[in-house]
Amino acid sequence: MYRKRFTGMNCSIARALDEVGEWWSLLIVRECTQGRQRFDEFQNELGIARNILTSRLERLTELGIIERFPLEDRANTDGYRLTAKGEELYPVIVALMQWGDRWLCPNGKPPTKLVDDVTGRAVEKISVRDSKGNALSFRDVRFAPGPGATATTMAVIEERNRRVLGKAGQ
Repeated sequence: MYRKRFTGMNCSIARALDEVGEWWSLLIVRECTQGRQRFDEFQNELGIARNILTSRLERLTELGIIERFPLEDRANTDGYRLTAKGEELYPVIVALMQWGDRWLCPNGKPPTKLVDDVTGRAVEKISVRDSKGNALSFRDVRFAPGPGATATTMAVIEERNRRVLGKAGQ
């Protein structure tokens, strides 16, 4: 069964999902943020089949999200680590964790929590904020055409802003 590709869609969310929308991919990224580097570590922690793990690691490497590097303590063995592109997925991982903690934990008891390594204080909930630090919902923002906007994109933006905000032509 083949998954639909979104590469032709003029939408950054769709293109991002095309790269990391398959659940194993984000779980591998999560493992990298927790210090895992070796194939066997990923397999043991995730319980993923070898062929699927091999495929996902190859794809994440091709996309420049992770990179292979020689492990010093293991001859002829490579490890995997996040690239700068992969590290920028960290807020996505944290946002998913925080959403899961709020809505999916049995009895409202998350299995782990994130704390600042220096202060020991809990990490703040990720949110979209304005320039003054006020939290914004999707109702508080509007889309504006970016430099890559097509005529179709501009029509979608206009319709979205009209529906959600009751505003047009802004």
